[in-house]
Parts: sequence; structure tokens; C-alpha cells
Amino acid sequence: MGLAAGVLMGALAACGGSAPHDGSAERQQTSGRPAATKVEVTLADFRVMLSKTAFTAGQRYDFVVRNHGQQVHALEIEGPGGEHHTRTLKPGASASLGVTLKPGTYEVYCPVDGHKGLGMQMKITVVGAGGGY
Repeated sequence: MGLAAGVLMGALAACGGSAPHDGSAERQQTSGRPAATKVEVTLADFRVMLSKTAFTAGQRYDFVVRNHGQQVHALEIEGPGGEHHTRTLKPGASASLGVTLKPGTYEVYCPVDGHKGLGMQMKITVVGAGGGY
């Protein structure tokens, strides 16, 4: 009986025992990297709206995209940092797009079936940390 209790205690200690899992280990592993800035994106028939309009180079942004339109839409961000896009979203669907932006001008638009030409586009400017390109 004593041997069985010792083995059980050893197994519990190896698995972390009964300490609560509060995510602190995950926070410590990612704490060396700055958190992404959330940008809410609304896609509608036929507009693109961003919750944020000022962007800083080198900062990571999490574009949280939601299709509020009646047609399928997607989001594409194209500029000095390359092209980044979401999958095509059905009405009511959402997606997230993580991007680290470089300085310069970017085009933000819906790449679906001519939607860009119908007004689903805008430009954003990303400035360096000192305020310039």
C-alpha cells in the first residue's frame, strides 16, 4: 500500500500534480514579443471599413474581418510587405489575418469578382517609428 501511494504521488508530481492551469506558461513564452494590435474590418456591399486608420511599420496587426454584406467577400492587403489575403467569406462569416506591415502605401480591397471596382477599396499609409516612410 505504501509503495502504491509513493508511485501515485510520483506520477502526479511528474504530470504537474493538481496545480491549476491558468495559461501563465503560455503567456511567459510569448511575452518576449509585442502583442498584435487588433483592427476590426467590416466588409459590406460594397465598402471596406477599418476600425483603425493609423499604422506603424514593424508593428504586428491582427485584422479581424467580418462580412456584413449579402454577397461573398474577402480581404486583400497589398503593398511593400507583399500580398496578404483571407479566404472568401460567406455573408455573416469572419476570418483573422495577421500581418506585420512595412513602411509605405498599401491597397486594402475585396478581390472577389470586380468588387474592388465597385468601391470595395481603400489605401492605408504605414509610417516608420519616427513618423516617416
